[in-house]
Amino acid sequence: MFESSDPRPLAGVRVLDLATFIAAPYCATLMAEFGAEVIKVELPTIGDPLRRFGTPTGCGDSLVWLSESRNKKPVTLDLRTPDGAALLKRLVREADVLCENFQPGTLEGWGLGWETLSAENPALVMLRVSAYGQTGPMRGLPGFGRIANAFGGISFLAGHPEREPVTPGSATLADYMSGMYGVIGVLLALRARDRSGVGQVVDIGLYESIFRILDELAPAYQQGGFVRQRMGAGTVNAVPHSHYPTQDGGWVAIACTNDKIFERLARLMGRPELAGEGVYGTIAKREAARDEVDTMVGAWTASMDRAGVLGKCADAQVPCGPVYAIDEIFDDPQYAARGNIATVPTRIGDMAMANVMPRLTGTPGAIDWAGKPLASDNESVFQGLLGLSDEEMAALKEKGVI
Repeated sequence: MFESSDPRPLAGVRVLDLATFIAAPYCATLMAEFGAEVIKVELPTIGDPLRRFGTPTGCGDSLVWLSESRNKKPVTLDLRTPDGAALLKRLVREADVLCENFQPGTLEGWGLGWETLSAENPALVMLRVSAYGQTGPMRGLPGFGRIANAFGGISFLAGHPEREPVTPGSATLADYMSGMYGVIGVLLALRARDRSGVGQVVDIGLYESIFRILDELAPAYQQGGFVRQRMGAGTVNAVPHSHYPTQDGGWVAIACTNDKIFERLARLMGRPELAGEGVYGTIAKREAARDEVDTMVGAWTASMDRAGVLGKCADAQVPCGPVYAIDEIFDDPQYAARGNIATVPTRIGDMAMANVMPRLTGTPGAIDWAGKPLASDNESVFQGLLGLSDEEMAALKEKGVI
């Protein structure tokens, strides 16, 4: 830890982000939003592939980079060279956290494995995100979010019955989920370090963050052999609980998670006799007649425009929301009231991006700057933090180390 006047909760924490693409870097981004100093280490002249992933822009870096690498200080360093490895060790001595997501064994091959780095700084916390984790028969295999979604069990559930599995929202779901679990792991490890003074490794397989959010899937199979199948927009254990059309071509989501909520919906539809002791009065009865119930609810929603359905459901306290596309999100007053979309100055002008969350009332996070150009903080880090001279910087640049 180092002294900082920043009031944010992670001020004084220094993070080295050696990772690429999304998962581990997203962990570092979240920490940076709440005050951590994040030094982003990239390969000289090439940089993180995320700079070229997604929609390109006139500044040379992608929209994804400008948004998801916010608040970071980019430096260049070739870890494969002896001089680069030596510089990283010096940075590690000044750091609290190191984030990496190379294939297991890569850092060890460069002489920069956990044993080496923890010897340089016994208090270091090291986040290691890989496709399958640091152990197990598949530890050395490559993988991205799409593979993790599939291996983790969520892709099998996405789509309609008897159709091919589809992407569950985004192929990057596992990356962002693993980044969030990475933050949890790092903060837990820092809390433990507060007591012991000793750091540790946070080891995450991309697929594990997906497997962890599959509610009762594991116990339902172990206890009764139930293998959940694709159900389209529906879900188990609740009916009606799906997406329904409206007269104006829109869609709404309705969630009747218990019998009381269905009773409210039945009254709202003018069919109160269906609830209570009626033919659809219990979840078990509705599960047995899922298609009939969904068809009935869909016919009711299709008789009105979306605003009408939303208004009636709100008045009756039936959980209902619009199925939004991104343009509708930009026009929504709830998003505006909560400030969920931030407008940030960037090298391509003002740019919209998802704002910081979670929302802290006393020490909120902030977006200080969008993703910076490659090597833009070489001097401030290597000279300001490590004390390298102009001559040393020139020599390292000449050798391609930085």
